[in-house]
Amino acid sequence: MGRIQAVIEIGSTGIRMLVAETTDDKKRNILDRSEFPANIGRDVFTSRYISRDTLLNAQRILNRFGEQLAAWGLTREETLVLGTSAVREALNRDPFVDRIKIKTGFTVRVIDGIEENRLMYIAVTECLKEESFSVRQSNSIILDVSGGATEMMLMENGSMVGAHSLRLGTVIIGQQIHSMTGDTGDAIRFVTEFINNTRATLNAEMNLDQVQQFIALGKDMQIAAIMEGKSVSTFLWEIERDRFDAFVDEVEHYSEEECVARFKMSYSEAKTFLISLLTYRQFISLTNVKKIVVPETSIQEGAVIALSEEGGQELLKEFSEQIVASARTLLRKYKGDEDHAEYVRHVSCRLFDKLESELGLDAHARMLLEVSALLHDIGMFIRAEDHNLHSCYIIRHSEIFGLSADEMNLVALIALYHKGKVSPQNEAEVKLLPRASRLTILKLCAILRVADSFDRSHRQRLRDFSISLSKDSITFRIKGHEHMGLERLALQEKSDLFEDVFGYNVVLV
Repeated sequence: MGRIQAVIEIGSTGIRMLVAETTDDKKRNILDRSEFPANIGRDVFTSRYISRDTLLNAQRILNRFGEQLAAWGLTREETLVLGTSAVREALNRDPFVDRIKIKTGFTVRVIDGIEENRLMYIAVTECLKEESFSVRQSNSIILDVSGGATEMMLMENGSMVGAHSLRLGTVIIGQQIHSMTGDTGDAIRFVTEFINNTRATLNAEMNLDQVQQFIALGKDMQIAAIMEGKSVSTFLWEIERDRFDAFVDEVEHYSEEECVARFKMSYSEAKTFLISLLTYRQFISLTNVKKIVVPETSIQEGAVIALSEEGGQELLKEFSEQIVASARTLLRKYKGDEDHAEYVRHVSCRLFDKLESELGLDAHARMLLEVSALLHDIGMFIRAEDHNLHSCYIIRHSEIFGLSADEMNLVALIALYHKGKVSPQNEAEVKLLPRASRLTILKLCAILRVADSFDRSHRQRLRDFSISLSKDSITFRIKGHEHMGLERLALQEKSDLFEDVFGYNVVLV
């Protein structure tokens, strides 16, 4: 028998549970699905708080899920429970999570938009891997419009060039229109203006006219595809753009009661159904695609795959590559010196690999080092003087696919301390971090400083070199260069932290 896992998502409009089995031959079978409506988004996007009634309803739903899980031999403690945009934005999210823990035994993990993007990417690539469609070779947009946010990923030739969590959700739009006592026309104008304001940013990351594939997730798009599209496989549909537009025009004339009757949905789903379709249509209108690909999948499936050991092993390398690709896009956006950044990344990785046995860091830390090396000078876009301060600011206020807010903060701090004599461990903002984070910053900063000193001239002169370790020294043997005065001076200035952290004298020969 395979391994059974469960994921629960506390979303803006409902609470959903998925139980799946991963078999010995690495196939995944869906064993159970359940969903109940919950007004978390309506509460939060109106008053910023989750109401007592909604909390009690959430407790009832989760306790019912707990009974279902027991039938599958699963405990509440081992079940992954994710809180998405509505829980994330609630001002009383900590008391909410605490009461859920005490009253139901479930521990809620509140995730940010970038984590939602990551899980969505996992789910989509898994769903499409056996089909002719692919996110690995084409220019693609992956879009998921939920109650509290719109998650979007842009992929150019299979590489991630943009990942965004936009505060544009069906519940939020509905609240805005309700406050204006508006109608469908107001909803269209609201969505159109929002999307047009983001169009320039999206176009800067990828030419939207060149999009070859539009992948739309979500239950509302699945209904549209089932009604007007064609089945490609068991969990995949395709819908012609013209037929989708005609379907949206038709739904505009339906009442909520008619939507409930025709599409077999709840009243809470019917309230946001048209808004959801209009939002998808406006995003699709940014492109020239003729067909829309609609997978039947969700972040719950993505979480199940990420939890499985084989899923983690298979996806780790690909994720690292997509994260680094997203960092390169950010570097280009701010006109960074790509040759210097790539050289420092290369030297940093060689140093990391040489010290791997004594670093006490994993492959994820190596990826953070790559991102930090690529972005350490990005602040030059603002001003060369104190550019490390500007690098830190830009990174903290940017999004990179696959990196959480905490990980972006680590990268920002590594970039901040890549120059100067200051040791990160003595700085107040670093002292407040967990011990593991402090050590990661300290070690990666030490490596980055040495790597950066190898290209003080920004001409990448020292390309052919070897690295060797002795009892008390790490020696770089450079081939083909006699004049290394600038690099020797830079290394002398920047190797103190490395020598303090690792106990090796740095020698350039």
